[in-house]
Amino acid sequence: MSMITERPVSNSAGQPPVRTAAEGSVAPRRDVRAVVRAYVTLTKPRIVELLLVTTVPAMMLAADGLPSLWLVAVVLVGGSLAAGAASVINCYIDRDIDQLMRRTKRRPLPAHTVSPRSALIFGLTLAVISVALMAVFTNLLAAGLTLAAIVYYDLIYTLWLKRTTAANTFWGGACGAAPVLIGWAAVTGSLSPAAWGLFAVVFFWQMPHFYPLAMKYKDDYARAGIPMLPVVASTRRVNAEILIFTWLTVLTSLAVWPLGMSFVYGVPTLVVGGVLVVEAHKLARRAASGQAVKPMRLFHWSTTYLTIVFAAVALDALL
Repeated sequence: MSMITERPVSNSAGQPPVRTAAEGSVAPRRDVRAVVRAYVTLTKPRIVELLLVTTVPAMMLAADGLPSLWLVAVVLVGGSLAAGAASVINCYIDRDIDQLMRRTKRRPLPAHTVSPRSALIFGLTLAVISVALMAVFTNLLAAGLTLAAIVYYDLIYTLWLKRTTAANTFWGGACGAAPVLIGWAAVTGSLSPAAWGLFAVVFFWQMPHFYPLAMKYKDDYARAGIPMLPVVASTRRVNAEILIFTWLTVLTSLAVWPLGMSFVYGVPTLVVGGVLVVEAHKLARRAASGQAVKPMRLFHWSTTYLTIVFAAVALDALL
């Protein structure tokens, strides 16, 4: 990538083209911004944001109110770095299949914006910093869970499960739900039934959240040879699993209600859970009747569902 661009500049003396001062100063700045943006993209900021939505409310419930702001800041920074590290290493491992999929071929590694070696070093550095932060400023349980989540996501899920089994989303669900346990452990140094209950909510939620996305990009996954459930199973089977896990998500969220929470949590959770179930059944009915399936509607609503449920967790803890 050239750091200075050149173009002909007319002059009356007929001299060779020259570089302008403006060109020599602007291009490097643009290139630096592009590189920084590429490294940020590798961390998948949207995933980081979604994970933090579950972490802070879990910490508030564990503290039965507002935990130390210093502790919240440490967990937010450490958790963001850990999630970013896992995503960067995921991009490094998946660089061979990312270049085959339309959805991912513009990521920094397939696009050659960042070299594989640089990405790996970046990811490992973030991982070390995140675990160190958690170990020094929280406790060993939280740090151990942080390390386990990174290792499980990259070595167990990305490197093995994702490429070998249609149950990869199910078994990989533990990674997405881990921030709940990490946040709880950072506050209390232990894990209670309520912590495991919220973990289960996020764990089951990931199937009705991710299967619709996999349905939309079914051809992409097939092209890359990734056995996502919509690639290897019938639409009927996929929708059956979506319905099963949607109901498990909602029922588990209601089972958490008696574990120290009030109607402030229970009522909104019941309402949005009902909407999630309705949306899942609508998707199944459209598929069964041969209508055009619109899986992204459920995908986006599932994100709203999780946000509202954990906002209710936080509000209940405050009140």
